[in-house]
Amino acid sequence: MTTALVTHKDCLNHVTPPGHPEQVARLDAVLGALEGLDLLRVKAPLAADDDILRCHPRAHLAAIRSAAPALGWRSLDADTHMSVGTLQAAFRAVGGMVRAVDMVLGGEAANAFAAVRPPGHHAERETAMGFCFFGNVAIGAKHALDHHGLKRVAIVDFDVHHGNGTQDQVEDDPRILFCSTHQSPLYPGTGAADETGVGNVLNVPLPAGTGSKVFRDVMKRLVLPRVDDFAPQLLLISAGFDAHRDDPLASMNLTPDDFAWVTGKLCDLADIHCQGRVVSALEGGYDLGALGASAAAHVKVLEERGR
Repeated sequence: MTTALVTHKDCLNHVTPPGHPEQVARLDAVLGALEGLDLLRVKAPLAADDDILRCHPRAHLAAIRSAAPALGWRSLDADTHMSVGTLQAAFRAVGGMVRAVDMVLGGEAANAFAAVRPPGHHAERETAMGFCFFGNVAIGAKHALDHHGLKRVAIVDFDVHHGNGTQDQVEDDPRILFCSTHQSPLYPGTGAADETGVGNVLNVPLPAGTGSKVFRDVMKRLVLPRVDDFAPQLLLISAGFDAHRDDPLASMNLTPDDFAWVTGKLCDLADIHCQGRVVSALEGGYDLGALGASAAAHVKVLEERGR
């Protein structure tokens, strides 16, 4: 088998106002960096309403639909904006994650990377925020459990910002383990170590300036053993690359080698517990060069492990 790259050109039609860091060029940078890799390229379908309703109430879906502008932009908050193409892109982002999960659990691919935008890990059950509208990865986890009959799914989020939306959507579900490493203090101000859900949440806040040594140490001491103990049947990754030392929105000092290293360690656990089944989805990363290099390092490991 091979690694699936799930994406869609509609994700380029989510256009943010000039100067916004979550820009169309981010996905161009990622896709350009992945061009030379031997990947199974798959078009992300549109999500069904029922997919989104696994994690969001009907009122939230209706509110996002009604907010979609006919022209220009509509701002949901200071950071989160909708253009004419945003609604379609958001449905492709969810649909791409669901399709990636289906492919990996159905044996069509060894693992998968959903190169989609808008990202999802800040979208809470009833609130779009932090550039995010729907909880792409949380929805993928619920889909795996409810549609495929799995009993345990782990989510590891190494974006530099805490995945408050993912936590909000899964913290009451013991079938899902959510582990997050993130800079603190930093937006959105959540992710303290004492936020533990129903015993299924592990938050590892890290200070500004954290580099490779500390990041790898907390992964080895805290996150990887927790995932190992949970013994997931599917491992999902919220792959944000904004902990890179060049990222303008944060102050951590990771490199592409760190993202490759943690991807390999997570794949090791997936080999032990879930037949290598890993699905990753793009979250943050706002320096275009760092984003492309980091995403390529991450996906190269998936590709090597998927052969």
